[in-house]
Amino acid sequence: MHHRCRSWIGIAGMVVLAVQVAGGPKLVAAQAPSSQSATEQKPTVQTRNAATLTQDSDPVPSPDTGGAPAATVVVPPQAGVITKEDGRFTLRADASEVRLEASVIDATGHAVDSLPEDAFHVYEDGVPQKIVGFRHEDLPVSLGILIDSSGSMYDKRASVDAASLNLVKLSNPKDEAFLVDFSSEAYIDQDFTNSIAKLQQGLSYIKSSGGTALYDAVIASADYLSKNAKRSKQVLLIVTDGDDNASSATLEATIRRVQDLDGPAIYCIGLLFGDDVSHGEARHSREVLTELANQTGGLAFFPKSLREVDGIAQEVAADIRAQYTIEYHSSKPPSVGGYRTIHVEAKAKGYKGLEVRTRTGYFPKTDGTGAGKAPAGTSTTK
Repeated sequence: MHHRCRSWIGIAGMVVLAVQVAGGPKLVAAQAPSSQSATEQKPTVQTRNAATLTQDSDPVPSPDTGGAPAATVVVPPQAGVITKEDGRFTLRADASEVRLEASVIDATGHAVDSLPEDAFHVYEDGVPQKIVGFRHEDLPVSLGILIDSSGSMYDKRASVDAASLNLVKLSNPKDEAFLVDFSSEAYIDQDFTNSIAKLQQGLSYIKSSGGTALYDAVIASADYLSKNAKRSKQVLLIVTDGDDNASSATLEATIRRVQDLDGPAIYCIGLLFGDDVSHGEARHSREVLTELANQTGGLAFFPKSLREVDGIAQEVAADIRAQYTIEYHSSKPPSVGGYRTIHVEAKAKGYKGLEVRTRTGYFPKTDGTGAGKAPAGTSTTK
């Protein structure tokens, strides 16, 4: 999929990148409030160097590059063969490195954040895997905050804005966050920053109107993370009060795109209450948000009132900061394609029924760059 950058647009002192995804969702620059009408506003446009705009930098091979000129292909040394490089003999191992972000809770539902490496056991397609990397520390993340700006969100915005800012305040000081609002289209209101003031200003740009293109917003935001995030640990937080009714993408296509991008864990807050939300719509939206969270290793929350939203934001921040990072080299070579299931167990003295939440599988990358993320969910040890 090719990305065509139209321009850098400066509006009321804010400079953001407008990105058009050919044939798919897009993130565009949000406009600051102004007393001028839409026809009177004249943003300053500076065209970027065209030479940098024709490269397809997607981590996923594009289906539409058949007519592209042939590029020089460098054939890597064959796996399992000893080669001489820079005067040294090297054995090439055909292995995929898989990285997991895992949360653990006990039988009472409380987080467990003091387990050693030997408490964890990882299985891929039922085969035990050797853990080669283990960390349990507050790693900084790249966070995308996606706020539904459809018309029905108007009365809920003040509470949502406050909770979003509190989430960032409670996060690692080295985190970076960007802000997106979505209705029928998705807009970047603030690019990556760790400034509360800038995020607060970005929130002021959001105006509630239009439909709900949730899937398109998730795909565009995951793409944006993939290309611009500085942290390897990545998260999307979605706050919405309704069902998708305006996307060109489907739920299945959205989840697969996140998988292909080795994408973020998705946390969802569904504000599915009030007279303007039908029972059927609320039920379907709950299923969608739960699936997005389960398939990516995140969590879905469904408060019964706005008073609960701030507490949920605090819970999300705590969950992100308390995760374990586990790495292993798959015993299967990357050349063996197909979906691979992951099961993680945790066993430790003094604990019963430990539950590990992480992604439950992946599709391997076949170009030697490592493993892509795929569906996630819950593994339980009893």
